[in-house]
Amino acid sequence: MSWEFLEEIKIDWERYINTGEVSDRVSPVIKKSWKRCKQTGVDPYGGIGEKLNDDEFFGVMHANRDLIEVAKPIMENLNSLVLGTGFVLVLTDKNGIILHITGEKSVEDDARRLNFCAGSSWLENKVGTNAIGTCLVEEKPIQTIGAEHYCMGHHPWTCSAAPIKGTGGEMVGVLDMSGYSLGAHKHTLGIVVAAAYSIENQLSLKKSYAILDTTVESIADGMIIVNENFGIHRINKAGERILGIRGGELDKSDIREILGDNIFRGEDSFSKRVDWDFTFNDKRIPCNVKITPIEIEHEKKGMAILFREMKDVHQTVNVVSGNKANYTFDSIITGNEKMLRAIKEAQKFARTRGCVLLEGESGTGKELFAHAIHNHSSRSNGPFVAINCASIPKDLVESELFGYEKGAFTGAVREGKVGKFELANGGTLFLDEIGELPLDLQAKLLRVLDDFTVTRVGGKVAKKLDVRIIVATNRDLLEETRRKTFREDLYYRLNVFNVKIPPLRQRDEDEILLAEHFLKRLNLAHHTNKKMSREFRVCLGRNQWKGNVRELENIIHRAYHLCEESLITEDLLPDELFNDKSDENYYGSLTIKEQEKECIKNALEKANGNVIGAGDMIGLSKSAMYRKLKEHRINPKQYKS
Repeated sequence: MSWEFLEEIKIDWERYINTGEVSDRVSPVIKKSWKRCKQTGVDPYGGIGEKLNDDEFFGVMHANRDLIEVAKPIMENLNSLVLGTGFVLVLTDKNGIILHITGEKSVEDDARRLNFCAGSSWLENKVGTNAIGTCLVEEKPIQTIGAEHYCMGHHPWTCSAAPIKGTGGEMVGVLDMSGYSLGAHKHTLGIVVAAAYSIENQLSLKKSYAILDTTVESIADGMIIVNENFGIHRINKAGERILGIRGGELDKSDIREILGDNIFRGEDSFSKRVDWDFTFNDKRIPCNVKITPIEIEHEKKGMAILFREMKDVHQTVNVVSGNKANYTFDSIITGNEKMLRAIKEAQKFARTRGCVLLEGESGTGKELFAHAIHNHSSRSNGPFVAINCASIPKDLVESELFGYEKGAFTGAVREGKVGKFELANGGTLFLDEIGELPLDLQAKLLRVLDDFTVTRVGGKVAKKLDVRIIVATNRDLLEETRRKTFREDLYYRLNVFNVKIPPLRQRDEDEILLAEHFLKRLNLAHHTNKKMSREFRVCLGRNQWKGNVRELENIIHRAYHLCEESLITEDLLPDELFNDKSDENYYGSLTIKEQEKECIKNALEKANGNVIGAGDMIGLSKSAMYRKLKEHRINPKQYKS
């Protein structure tokens, strides 16, 4: 820079300081800055930077660690290009605090006399017009030469500064290049602007990488990024967990050594998720895989491989499908001795790993027992998968139980399907109405129960499973084996632990107990307070309950919704409920003990629940009546209005 320019600007500065008049030679930006400095009371003969204390400076450095990390290499590279030209490079934060200085030692030492060093504030309202402070005010590149600085102590210097902005256009910091005023050159500002732009780009890339890293690591699936030569570039933490490896263990390995070649040849792999095995360290890991090509300018530059362990896929399916046990033994309402004994046996069996056979008529609560056994076992956190063997067409039972590979048969889902055994892995498989299973399927089921390995229909790979089996039937399976409609060897395989659930007609004490429970549930759901009349209760006690608990629940449900008052009466019961128990045929079919029980119940009904009055009707003393009530487990209170 020429002496003439420096002298002229010095004259203009002195004129402004002494008279307040500004020469036309002063640039508009400098003119505005001088006026701001005068208004804020900056001492034109001062200009010494204010230093932060150590704790304050440590906090500033920590807050700007990303900016420093990105800017330092760029500043060092630029310094190597301008070394020997009498300049230093300066980085500040958005508040004008100097974070880092690099450059010629002699220039840096001279600048330190003005506290132009790391940890000092270089704001315009503190040290007057200067490239850093004025750049922060104007938010654009600034060059100050000699006496353009408001403070006299800065006149020997020239500074060129450019703002560093974030991705949203916000100020992040300033990059400055300072030296002696005689070395000032217009090109210096261009160099600083280019370097600041480079820092901005690197900050943007760093932010993008951080977002990308966060995205990749937040994915629940495993992810492997491979290059165009199938070399593994990166695996996220979820992928490392699934494969059981440490970070970087597979870097630069060939993905084909783990997945083989065939998956990269099939079109399905690039359009949808496929079931595929990872083979690593002599271990096979069944997974569900999706491959997405990475294309840059229409050229394939690699692939992103998303994968999830099959057991996690099955868990998701089970959650969506509701494959969980909803009931416990506390859900079973009973006061019957046989039923209580069955519950105790089932609780003991639940703690074992063996198969459980539940026998009982339709509607007695076999599925309820199956749920309770699962929830009482060590598998309670695993899936509970139920399948009714009678509800599936015979030609589809095998594929439902064992699953099938894609293209296994006409009409099959193209991607294949997971079977119930696989879905129940780690939990319980409940096979309801096992007696309806076709004989050919019984043989295959027996084979699975021998070693608990399953091969899908159309598949070749056998999968080892950990499944607890519970089966239920309303048939007499032992009799079915004699008729050759059920395999004897399968029967003994399933009948490890046997629970016999008594029908409701053998549980008189449960009839009203269950009816009250169902009615209470309806009242709570509909915010009502309906009650059963005495006659209604008596009529319930007369039914044979061929449909067992399910029939009772349906009758209570029907009567509740038909009832328009608060009292549910016997006229709301279906006609068929009265067909059998009022004639001689019914009593003739009962044993002597059962007839005695019916006689006592009828007497209690007529006596409105009065024990002594009922005894007088049938010729029994008070003590004999109470003994018979206890023997037959009859509660006289239920016959009172």
